[in-house]
Amino acid sequence: MPLPDSDLEARRTKALLVHERLCAQYGAPFPFFSTKDPLSELISALLSHRTRNQDSHRAYQQLVARFPTWEQVRDAPTEEVQAAISSCTWPEQKAPRIQAVLREISARCGGPCDLAFLAEKTVPEARAWLETIPGVGPKTSAATLLFSSLRLPAMPVDSHHHRVAQRLNLIGPKVGTEAAHALLEALLPPDWSAQQVYDHHEALMFHGQKCCYFHSPACGRCVVLDQCPFGQARLSGAPLPVLAYSK
Repeated sequence: MPLPDSDLEARRTKALLVHERLCAQYGAPFPFFSTKDPLSELISALLSHRTRNQDSHRAYQQLVARFPTWEQVRDAPTEEVQAAISSCTWPEQKAPRIQAVLREISARCGGPCDLAFLAEKTVPEARAWLETIPGVGPKTSAATLLFSSLRLPAMPVDSHHHRVAQRLNLIGPKVGTEAAHALLEALLPPDWSAQQVYDHHEALMFHGQKCCYFHSPACGRCVVLDQCPFGQARLSGAPLPVLAYSK
């Protein structure tokens, strides 16, 4: 359940304070890690679901080495695509899903399509276009727009980002990862650039990886402890709130 609208301004203020501290802590601005075109980034994002970065990267590299074009991936026997992406989790599910996504995009575009036209849309319009493709959710659409060469200010929310946001009470205790996208994006200034949105996502993700661990978070050295009800309760020995975050 979302937090009350009456708390919106307080949460916006907190989100900006957390942003400033974590960006300073982890060294923002962060260089973008990808220069892929948007269609390539979309396929990479689909491969990365519930997969370690090194494994999904290897699966992507093996896929493009085996099939030089996305049209070839689309039209290949599914078992060959599955073999090429075997280093990621659930290749037997991801291979047919990727091919279905490529077929849908080809049908919408009337042939080969690199998704560069999404640059002409607003972020909500571009996300809506992507999310009507079966198998493409909020995280994948945001990653496609932000991480790719489009550099559009859409914010993905991974499990680390989600966990930190819940512990800070930026979102409610029962808000899932998908629903968190719109709620957390609403806390950010609407005129932020892609770099600022990227820095926000990366800073919260790094904090989840380096301090706010799923098990045994290092609350004693957290730079936003004074903003964190979960950390304060944990250090004081008070009962911890029950949060619906994932690992």
